[in-house]
Amino acid sequence: MEARAKLLGHPIHQMLIVFPLGLLATAVLFDVVWLVRRTPGWTASSYHMIVVGVIAGLAAALFGFIDWTKIPANTRAKRVGLWHGIGNVVVVLLFAASWFLRRDHPVRPDGAALALGIAGALLALVTAWLGGELVDRLGVGVDSGAHVDAPSSLSGRPARESA
Repeated sequence: MEARAKLLGHPIHQMLIVFPLGLLATAVLFDVVWLVRRTPGWTASSYHMIVVGVIAGLAAALFGFIDWTKIPANTRAKRVGLWHGIGNVVVVLLFAASWFLRRDHPVRPDGAALALGIAGALLALVTAWLGGELVDRLGVGVDSGAHVDAPSSLSGRPARESA
């Protein structure tokens, strides 16, 4: 089942998800480094990455929702996509709450702010697996004619014809 929202022949949602995943995971890693080293630059960077990661997560969610509406009703893919989407909204909310708790002292986050970020990162592992299940197992967002010798999406030719 092909994605509904595409750019240059590729699903926009799949292009965007790398940003919130990378930014928010790195923010948690920087927080861990801060816990070990107590150098405030790490948490200052984490604070700003969370803001951009939350914004990127909202953009990815918009395009994910657009694609989810195209999945046929009463299918496993529709159910997995629902849990993937709801879970990622919770991830974004956890990180937004973490950011909110940090706003007065971004370089010295309290335990609750750190715990919310870690919880968000752990949930993101689950939702990322669900996203992989959608694409790799259920074929959501994959061109129906995809094969190892398909022409470039920029060629204007359908994937089902060989190169």
